[in-house]
Amino acid sequence: MGKTLHPGPQKKAAMPSPKHWVSPIPFGLTKIKPKHIRDTMKIAWDNKDNLGYAANIITKGVCDGCALGVSGLYDQTLTGPHVCTTRLNVLRLNTAGAIKPEILHSDIDDLRKYDSTELRKLGRIPYPMIRRKGERKFSRITWDDAMDMIADKMKKLDPKQYAFYLTSRGITNESYYVAGKVSRFLGTNNVDNASRICHSPSKTALKRSIGVGASTSNYQDWIGTDVLLFWGSVASNSSPVSSKYMLEAKKKGTKIIVINPYKEPAMDKYWIPSNPESALFGTKIADDFYQVNIGGDIAFMHGIMKHWFDMEERNHGSAINHSFVNDHVNGYEELKAQVQEQSWEEIIRSAGVTKERIIELAELLANSKNAVYAWALGLTMHSFATDNISQVANLALLRGHLGRKYAGLMPFRGHSSVQGSGEMGADPFVLPGGDFYGENMERIEKLWGFELAKWQGDIVGVTLENILLPEDHERKIKMYYLSGGNFLETMPDPDFIEKALSELEIRVHQDIILNTSTLVDAKEAVIILPAKTRYEQEGGGTSTSTERMVYFSPEIEGNKNMVEEARAEWKIYIDLAKRVKPETAHLVDFKNAHEIREEIAKANPSYEGIQNLKKAGDVFQWGGAWLCEDGICPTADGRGSLIPVEIPDLGKKEGQFIVTSRRGKQFNSMVYSEVDPLNGAGRYDVLMNAEDAQDLSIAEGEGIVLYNGFGVFQGRAKFVEIARGNVEVHFPEGNFLLPRGRYEKFAGIPDYNITVTLEKADRYNARKDVEYQEKRIEDDEMNAPA
Repeated sequence: MGKTLHPGPQKKAAMPSPKHWVSPIPFGLTKIKPKHIRDTMKIAWDNKDNLGYAANIITKGVCDGCALGVSGLYDQTLTGPHVCTTRLNVLRLNTAGAIKPEILHSDIDDLRKYDSTELRKLGRIPYPMIRRKGERKFSRITWDDAMDMIADKMKKLDPKQYAFYLTSRGITNESYYVAGKVSRFLGTNNVDNASRICHSPSKTALKRSIGVGASTSNYQDWIGTDVLLFWGSVASNSSPVSSKYMLEAKKKGTKIIVINPYKEPAMDKYWIPSNPESALFGTKIADDFYQVNIGGDIAFMHGIMKHWFDMEERNHGSAINHSFVNDHVNGYEELKAQVQEQSWEEIIRSAGVTKERIIELAELLANSKNAVYAWALGLTMHSFATDNISQVANLALLRGHLGRKYAGLMPFRGHSSVQGSGEMGADPFVLPGGDFYGENMERIEKLWGFELAKWQGDIVGVTLENILLPEDHERKIKMYYLSGGNFLETMPDPDFIEKALSELEIRVHQDIILNTSTLVDAKEAVIILPAKTRYEQEGGGTSTSTERMVYFSPEIEGNKNMVEEARAEWKIYIDLAKRVKPETAHLVDFKNAHEIREEIAKANPSYEGIQNLKKAGDVFQWGGAWLCEDGICPTADGRGSLIPVEIPDLGKKEGQFIVTSRRGKQFNSMVYSEVDPLNGAGRYDVLMNAEDAQDLSIAEGEGIVLYNGFGVFQGRAKFVEIARGNVEVHFPEGNFLLPRGRYEKFAGIPDYNITVTLEKADRYNARKDVEYQEKRIEDDEMNAPA
């Protein structure tokens, strides 16, 4: 039977629905909420010198913000135009002119006075630049000199001693593909991408459970499913257009359940700016919140399953979809035995949710024919993230919520085309079309016409640590080639990262703008290369959305602020290959973007069809409307697997808190406002429970300190509806509390959660000289798994 194809956008419900309104007072006046109209006017003003080009990007380009995949003003979910503040915020990256030379070539210490937000506002990198050891300023350099210097260094190094990294900043599938191919051609397998620090565990877990590392369903499946579960996600903040889909879902009777330690205001009440009804009266998004402990999700899901197995004892078939399990699922008895062994006391202690509440959700799901399970970084940024997500898959498999309309598993990705990064092979464990292993490796070698180095490349965190290996170590990283990204603001232990970046011999930053990491010293030289945006890429480019839609974004003419010397990212990689290995570089040469797409279709058979994308609006969905359609998984035996895991021990001692990070008004690490418009929190506010504060005699707004053996965070108490014993700080400001070197064992994502002690600032400061020695790291603390 052929795959079902996506039907294309559906019409919105015509009738308003007052029962979902937040308030009859228009525009949420007097409430803390985003000022969308004001923000839009400000963005228009910021782009006033290039308004025509900005309008062309919005109306013709594929959004380079979140991974919903809006092409021009339209998407594949709902008819009618969509635009959101996330997309508008990143617009200036594409329309800005060059940085003024007098600022660009000022003393490095003067440049270091700018933070990343201020550096971004200076404008674009105008031409290749270099800053050698001991030099106080960047100087202009020709493309030839820059590329020769990089190539000469690579020729001297063992390929194990350099690494490539690609961020998710508007990079196209074509650039990911060429970067992955060129890095392997040059002989290194140290190539990684931004999904390593956001959704890599989603891919790993789904491959283990159902044989494929992508969303099995569509956004349309939200609209009319019985239940939409959101795990650890503030979808309305990171991907605002998704709130439109949620409103449509509610009008069709879908229950929206949010599972998150903090009762996020934007998942409770939201004013959707591009929906007139919601812009006026707001939308009550969530029907219910389950405020689990940070890291308590596995226990919470085990509670749901435990109750299902109890229901089954009383009435066979009342909770488990036995026909689906018998036909399509392995490991039922093992999972059942493991879950039944766990006591309710243990489950409740870890989850932080009462037995009654867990039972309530278990029965709702047991009585729901359909459910879509969506999750984001709240599940992925843990040392046990793959186990977290495999338990979500267990719920779907036990109920048969997979491979059909209104049902499925959806990693809710935050960045346009980061889904494509691994599928294009810019990943140490992956080649296009499959793993860096066995038959797939032989197939790719045959297609590419050169042999691949067989050693296993390292993930980004390990390559950064390997910079500080002894001089003669074969894996000591001496050169790093970065397409975008700022490790100072995305990785744990920023002090260590700064030291590591400065110990590199040569560091290459291929980017649109400067950020704080581009200003760090290097032993020999820092080289900066100006990249084109996705909208300037000759021959256009493609990006892959969360729901596996591959969109074509055309080259957009008319940029009044064109950076003449900027080059398409994939072209820079090919130029590098020609300089390092001129004799065989024809093997990685592409004359144009269309040629790349033709090869992608052969290299990754799922992408058959990408070669036909040629003009604005062209799109196809790889894998059809649903993966694992009719329950048949792309595994050796066609069946999914239930994965039993233990409830993790967070190593939290009496009186300690667990801290996690959240995003404010920002896009990844790019901050757009010092105050979060959703809750009024400043960047150094610590979100905590008022009862916890009362126990510690802390008043709202009072200075407090979070500390552990790795670092100290000084902030102010802000009381919010968050589960007791849990606190949240902003990312990346809170990264100083996180140790380096703690990675999730399957996917290699760093752990962004940690146990801390929380105290009044005056008490901490009075005692710290005697009782607390900063940066004290004991062996047992290095392994604390929170």
